[in-house]
Amino acid sequence: MQPREFIFRLSLCPGLGPLSRVRLWRVAEQNYCFDNLELLTSQSQITPRVKESLLKNWASPYLDRLVEQNYRVPQITLLDPDYPAILREIYCPPLVLYYQGNRDLFKMPALAVVGSRQATSYGFTVLEKLIPSVVNHRITIVSGLARGIDSRSHEQALASGGAVIGTGLDQTYPRSNGALQAQVADQGLLLTEYPLQTPPLPSHFPARNRIIAGLCQTCLVVEAKQQSGSLITANLALQENRNVCAVPGPITSPTSLGTNKLISEGAQPILNSKDLLAEFDPWFEAEA
Repeated sequence: MQPREFIFRLSLCPGLGPLSRVRLWRVAEQNYCFDNLELLTSQSQITPRVKESLLKNWASPYLDRLVEQNYRVPQITLLDPDYPAILREIYCPPLVLYYQGNRDLFKMPALAVVGSRQATSYGFTVLEKLIPSVVNHRITIVSGLARGIDSRSHEQALASGGAVIGTGLDQTYPRSNGALQAQVADQGLLLTEYPLQTPPLPSHFPARNRIIAGLCQTCLVVEAKQQSGSLITANLALQENRNVCAVPGPITSPTSLGTNKLISEGAQPILNSKDLLAEFDPWFEAEA
């Protein structure tokens, strides 16, 4: 079996999480054991349950159908030269990315914008002031197509934005964002590591967040409660050595407690677009 066929099949094998897939791939690549599952599983740091699932499903008709169905979908694998270089560096990169839209957005520096689903008018005003300047400097906006801050970020940057979703490309979540998802796919870039017909399971969204964090040079948090998915993304960005910044807000607002706490812990406060663009100075200097 050729490496690209192997990595694609591995990405679809049921019962494996993202980290198990990456560990198996790295062992297979290092030992060139694409046709020797016993050797592969014996040298991988995987649990007995994962090993059992791999051996059970690898040659199943169900996996064959998945491979045939999804191979026709536009995709980039970890082996391909145009796989985003910055994403390749993270601890657990997705083996395969399915996409719709403008793949050239991978080539630009990226700003991840995350925030509350219960965003306030303050958060929306902040985005209206910050996003246009970022887009004018050919910086890609990356977010997760959730309600609130994510959605408004995509609306502000349709042709310069990438959305990472936690479902297959043929699914929409939340359903209220169906029209927006279609616009992003048509004018920007829609990305997922999940095959067709994959529903929005709760575990998919923390996994999606690692891709959002991995694709960006800088992660901006605009309104977040003390316990929120936005802070998970910010922490993932920190773990991957990305810049993390936040917009301060009123101390009386629940949706600003998380952002204010990030700033108190060392995140760069963003007061205007100049502050935000300064986070990309190293990239612009390298391009000069």
